[in-house]
Amino acid sequence: FLRCLNGLEQLDSGSVSIDGLDLANPKTDVNAYRREVGMVFQHFNLFPHMTVLENLCLAQKVVRKRGKAEREAKALALLEKVGIAQKANEFPARLSGGQQQRVAVARALASRPKFVLADEPTANLDTKSAETLLDIMEKLNRDEEMTFIFSTHDARVMKRARRVITLEDGKVVSDIRTNHNS
Repeated sequence: FLRCLNGLEQLDSGSVSIDGLDLANPKTDVNAYRREVGMVFQHFNLFPHMTVLENLCLAQKVVRKRGKAEREAKALALLEKVGIAQKANEFPARLSGGQQQRVAVARALASRPKFVLADEPTANLDTKSAETLLDIMEKLNRDEEMTFIFSTHDARVMKRARRVITLEDGKVVSDIRTNHNS
């Protein structure tokens, strides 16, 4: 589902649009669409041959066409927000799972999207790392007004959500709005 929302998989039916950009329309500029949608993958998908800083700068260069100084400044600010600025020059293999996931979140935010799609973001994390990551995402939602859309089985994620939609075999089986106000 999230891969369809981000244009990584083709739609069989229906449509996906953000601010009038219809992903199903072949005339839509996919990069313009993706500027509004960030993605946090379940298995991080960090480039192993690039440092943390380089991983965060790549999308900014390709999608937003930012210059090197601007890319690096934004990347360092994002690493500060997710609490791992000191790891900017490390390679992903030298990071813990929780740190890699924080880098993945920062990378998704680097192009300043309106929506962040998160595929099982807490699945490979210990309890403390998962709670820290959820705190960061909740703060970004509140302070930066970014919308997070999660695909998850984690009750901790669902407990914090404003809306929980349950899908079964491609069909909506429940749609619950919660009282969660943050």
